[in-house]
Amino acid sequence: MRPPTEYDGGARVPSEAEEGDPRVRPMMICARLAGRAIIRVVGRCEDAQENSQLDLSECQLMQVPDAVYHLMRHTELKSCDLSGNVITKIPPKFAVKFSLITDLNLSNNQMAKLPDELCTLACLERLDISHNSFVALPHITFQCPSLHTLLAHHNQIIEIDVDRMARSRALEYVDLSDNPIPPRMHDELKQLSRPSVSVSERQKEDWEEDLIL
Repeated sequence: MRPPTEYDGGARVPSEAEEGDPRVRPMMICARLAGRAIIRVVGRCEDAQENSQLDLSECQLMQVPDAVYHLMRHTELKSCDLSGNVITKIPPKFAVKFSLITDLNLSNNQMAKLPDELCTLACLERLDISHNSFVALPHITFQCPSLHTLLAHHNQIIEIDVDRMARSRALEYVDLSDNPIPPRMHDELKQLSRPSVSVSERQKEDWEEDLIL
């Protein structure tokens, strides 16, 4: 009989006591998934070092890992895709580390605000914050000097500074469809000549239906 050992082929074999613990298997699965996610992130950072396009979509990220900033420190990043994660916020240093970025995709996350520092991204031309939890359209989107396309559909936006949007020199297209925009603001947005704003057709209130009848 082979003597008992803690390891088998380099992989740890759980003891009998651990095998009886229902928490062990889920913890081992989580550890494997985390390891794969780290390998995926490192691999995509290495790709970005070649093409200046960082794709970290669908990487199970809750935040942008500090290791990413380290790995990309010698790369002039042009685009960054962080979509399909569970990120709740972008740190201020993101704008400092990736100051030359032109395309930023933050869609399908759990964000409700953006750091003010993003307005220092002088080269940013396209920003996607769709499918998040924004209630107010971030003011920094009116301040980015080169931002011409803003995608903010499928949020919970009810607050928009329409006057500031109209005064923006760079914005050309804003997608605000599938947001619960208040009626008066909805009408103001549809009257804008610039930028071009996409909004969903407004459902008439009950009292408006009564007036028609």
